[in-house]
Amino acid sequence: MDLKNINIDMKNINIESIKAKIQSIDKKILIKFGIGIGSVIVFLIIYYTILSPIVDKKRVQLNDMQKKQTEINEMNKVISSSKVKIKKLTPQYENFSTLFHSKAEVEGLYETLSQFAGMNNLIISKIEKGTPKAVSKAAAIASTQKSKKKKKTKKVDTTKKQNIAYYRIPVDFQIKGNFLGYIKFKRQVAMSQKMLNFDKETIKVVKGDTTSTVVVNGVLTIVGLPDEFF
Repeated sequence: MDLKNINIDMKNINIESIKAKIQSIDKKILIKFGIGIGSVIVFLIIYYTILSPIVDKKRVQLNDMQKKQTEINEMNKVISSSKVKIKKLTPQYENFSTLFHSKAEVEGLYETLSQFAGMNNLIISKIEKGTPKAVSKAAAIASTQKSKKKKKTKKVDTTKKQNIAYYRIPVDFQIKGNFLGYIKFKRQVAMSQKMLNFDKETIKVVKGDTTSTVVVNGVLTIVGLPDEFF
């Protein structure tokens, strides 16, 4: 019996008539219908217990991959921008770094100063290099800012290379010779295209000398890059 031919009168419906109608349905059709319903139920069970968690996991992974790809793209933009800035700053750095003494130049300082002294008939009787003193980047920036009020800079850990701007290296010296020659000597040193300061000096005239001979004791400071002295 075909399901299409089942006609139930809803007005005169009763339990017995329903049973009779169901019993009149072909068992093969009921089996097919049951298999269809069962298949749907089995599919839903498999989907929600097995397939759905896998799909959700893949979706999360896909979202995570897209997020990471976005971060990578942003990082690439930052790297490209940084490369452009570095390229622009490199010539400035190279010009600036020539003002600082390398470790080899510091070691050869006696020879350099002796050459200038010899040109002005001076004698260097003493030159002693002191311990390099680290200057932090914060302190270096503060020293270049023009302000009426002196701002206190925070104490920075100068044992870490990335915090150091440069090193100040004190050098004790004693020079003997004509006073005018010493003035010329200082001028030549100042024009040597290296950062060098005469921080302290005591000039004494030699008694009984008619040639204006003086003895100069002092401290000059040279500057070195952290790459050379850290």
